[in-house]
Amino acid sequence: MTARQSIRTIAVNLLAWALVLVISFPLIWMVVTSLRPQSELIRIPPSLIPKGITFEHYARMLWETPFLRYFGNSMILAVSTTTLVVLIGTLGAYSLVRFTYRGRETLATLVLFTYLLPSVVLILPLYLLMVKIGLANTLPSLVIAYTTFALPYALWLLRSFMAGIPEDLESAALVDGASRIGAFMDVVLPQALPGIISTALFTFILAWNEYLYALVLVNSDQARPLTTGVMNMLITSFNIEWSLLMAASVMMSIPLIIIFTFLQSHLTRGFGAGGVKG
Repeated sequence: MTARQSIRTIAVNLLAWALVLVISFPLIWMVVTSLRPQSELIRIPPSLIPKGITFEHYARMLWETPFLRYFGNSMILAVSTTTLVVLIGTLGAYSLVRFTYRGRETLATLVLFTYLLPSVVLILPLYLLMVKIGLANTLPSLVIAYTTFALPYALWLLRSFMAGIPEDLESAALVDGASRIGAFMDVVLPQALPGIISTALFTFILAWNEYLYALVLVNSDQARPLTTGVMNMLITSFNIEWSLLMAASVMMSIPLIIIFTFLQSHLTRGFGAGGVKG
């Protein structure tokens, strides 16, 4: 490697690390602020490194606020939405790829148009529907709402992924005596697993972080998820509990960080494979 190439490599690495630092700085500041003593929160000028570290904000968040209730609501909401979307999306994508029936392509196109429709325009019709069927201010209403805009994307992602699975493998299983369901379970699902995992991750993150639908459809404190519950609890017209807000933000990020860390390879592989054939 020549001197010019070495300098270019070092410059690129320095630029990359600088960008990473800039992007991650808000996260670093969030964690540092959550660990500062109350006396250092309004210090001028502010310092990146706190003089002391305390976990009192986390203790207050866990034991003096309904944070754990909101956390449980968000977990139930995210898991239920993910399960429903993955189940319907997998079966629907398999139908669009393997079965031939009238209107199949039209149905796929309509699903795509549904995904392209801004989700905000569906808030009022969905709210009126939930009130009419008696599900207003409940977690099932949010599960249904999140499914409406997560399912179209899941269908198209899984449809593209399953289209890349050789049909000969399934045909061979059918010739060997397997039923259609057996071939689907033993041949198609293992091949489509990276796409299913990436779809599940996308849906879980969407349901965990969604704010607007939760704000409009749920007004009961017993059914609030983390996104609206924390904001309603810590941000008022007269005061913002910055220490508790930063502690809550860190704790809200932990499940997503853990899930993404362990399943990152499946996520990137699923998105890459899903764009091969559509």
